[in-house]
Amino acid sequence: MQKIVIDTNVIVSSIIQKNYPYRIVYELFVNDKFLICISKELMAEYYQVLSRPKFSRFPDFFKRAESLLAEIETKANIITPITKIDLISDKDDNMILELADKCLADFIITGNKNDFTFPTFNKTKIVSPKEYWENYAPK
Repeated sequence: MQKIVIDTNVIVSSIIQKNYPYRIVYELFVNDKFLICISKELMAEYYQVLSRPKFSRFPDFFKRAESLLAEIETKANIITPITKIDLISDKDDNMILELADKCLADFIITGNKNDFTFPTFNKTKIVSPKEYWENYAPK
């Protein structure tokens, strides 16, 4: 089974609109087609970002966010990274690389191509939601 780290921006997008992030989260993750890896730090970021008042303009956003976070906490493989990595200028994004490194993730799925400018990190492919869905998603 694929091991995947999902950047926070993909989680947010999955709740807002029915596009590739939605398909990845609600058609694959919820149906146990891959294993999501998280750390306590990434989970805390999910909670912090998903509770921002700016998302109140989207109908039922907080209710759907709460449900998704509960699902992630129930199913995720919780990892505690040990090695500190400093490759990305946005320091918060380094925790994603640390997590992927520790859990030997197959993929990092991110919509952030400004900071994740390289195609792989060790053996982990760094892909957009669209690229993952079209080329790597389990059937």
